[in-house]
Amino acid sequence: MDILKAGMISAVVAGLSAGTRCDAQIEPTWESLAEKYQVPDWFVDGKLGVWFHWGIPSSVKDGRPHDGSHYGAWMYGTEGQLSASKHPEAVQKLTDWHDETYGPHAEFGYEDLIPLFKAEKWDPDALVQEVKAVGARFIMPVACHHDNFDMYDSSHPWNSMDMGPKRDTLKEWKAAAQKHGLKFGVSTHLYWSPRFFNSARKYQTEGTVESKLFNMDYSPSGYSRDDAWNTHWFERCWEIIEKYDPDMFNNDSPYPTIQSGNGLGLKLFTDYVNKDLSENNGKQDVVLSFKDPKKNKAAFTYNMERGSAAKIEPEPWMWATDLSGTWFYRDGAVNRMSIPVMLGNAIDSVSKNGVIMLNIALKGDGTIPENQMEYLDAFRNLMKVNGEGIYGSRPWKVFGEGPLVIKDGRGSENMKPWSQQDIRFTTKDGHLYAFVLVPPTENIEIKTLAKGGIFEDEINNISMLGSREAVQWERTADALVIQLPKTLPASGVVGFKIEK
Repeated sequence: MDILKAGMISAVVAGLSAGTRCDAQIEPTWESLAEKYQVPDWFVDGKLGVWFHWGIPSSVKDGRPHDGSHYGAWMYGTEGQLSASKHPEAVQKLTDWHDETYGPHAEFGYEDLIPLFKAEKWDPDALVQEVKAVGARFIMPVACHHDNFDMYDSSHPWNSMDMGPKRDTLKEWKAAAQKHGLKFGVSTHLYWSPRFFNSARKYQTEGTVESKLFNMDYSPSGYSRDDAWNTHWFERCWEIIEKYDPDMFNNDSPYPTIQSGNGLGLKLFTDYVNKDLSENNGKQDVVLSFKDPKKNKAAFTYNMERGSAAKIEPEPWMWATDLSGTWFYRDGAVNRMSIPVMLGNAIDSVSKNGVIMLNIALKGDGTIPENQMEYLDAFRNLMKVNGEGIYGSRPWKVFGEGPLVIKDGRGSENMKPWSQQDIRFTTKDGHLYAFVLVPPTENIEIKTLAKGGIFEDEINNISMLGSREAVQWERTADALVIQLPKTLPASGVVGFKIEK
């Protein structure tokens, strides 16, 4: 997409006050958005979604050292690279590996990796069917990552329809989701891209098609204050919304602020929700999510990527974690979070008003790596056995009890093992559900449910989810004691239904 002329910039900015539709119900202010934004039931009830990080770095040859999702930036070295300052040795190692594997950067740049991204085995219908069988109720593929490559039929010249797979992946993802009854979301990381390729610029020529991929038209340090860039970002994002009409829009990056970006971020967010309201007779059916911890969480759905909540949050939020260990596929990558810990973290988030979002890092050919399938199979068992107390549930009076203390906020994701003393609660249809976050090896004591405590009703029956075995229990002034069942479901987490 070319730089937009000043007249077009002025027109877009003017829409902040004039509005683009006469039926807009939310004003482009944080106060109006916080007052009127409503999280739809399908999201809160669905509880489990799948994020797909997939693109050019997914097809880099095997054997590369650790790079997370920053291959396109780090392959050019540390000079001028803002994201490399914390990992200079790792960046240099990756730069050397690229030189040895593909040749000098001036001869083989990031753009030359695109033909390697063929997606020759990618079957979105089969993939959506698979994650639905795991228990997912919505998907969210990445539409554009930091590397400025659009995974759809885009007006931007660097896109998956014209290059690489030669397929409109968003269109196919959405068709598969609709076929199998899942909601369809998109995630854009575009706002990072002008700084992402800073160290690559010395290898590029201004005015070429390649310069559009490397964002040479915008300053890597001052782009957030550039009207041309902010309008460019708005138009690229709005193209996704208009063309693919997603049920969920996740802005996984910063956005133009009111102070430096003419409020185009807020305009995009309110326009997206207003578009939905006007198409659904005033009822919101979409989810707007991003990662700004400083804004009122009533105005959007907070993406607490790689983080945890220490308490029950008043607004639904998203616990987003990664199965691969590196967000984008890299052979040999290891997830530092074990499967038992991840299962416990998932239930912990649900007990605190969270929704689970698991990232799958597809291979370049479009298939799921075996080590990530192990995690998916664990969630398949978890949801099959315990889904009754998860889907459609809401937090109870307290989230639970136990010795493991969870830190609050993004980047504080729990890696410590749970114990059978760690219990989490949900409620649905008048019933209380108690989840033991690891398979117990002795009688289960739940102090929160002692007689005379906050669970004021008499308990008439307790059953174990996924089992017909009769549960023996006793309630005292100290605790509800559930006798260790003879056989436990193979679900990683053991759930009990407590009926009044």
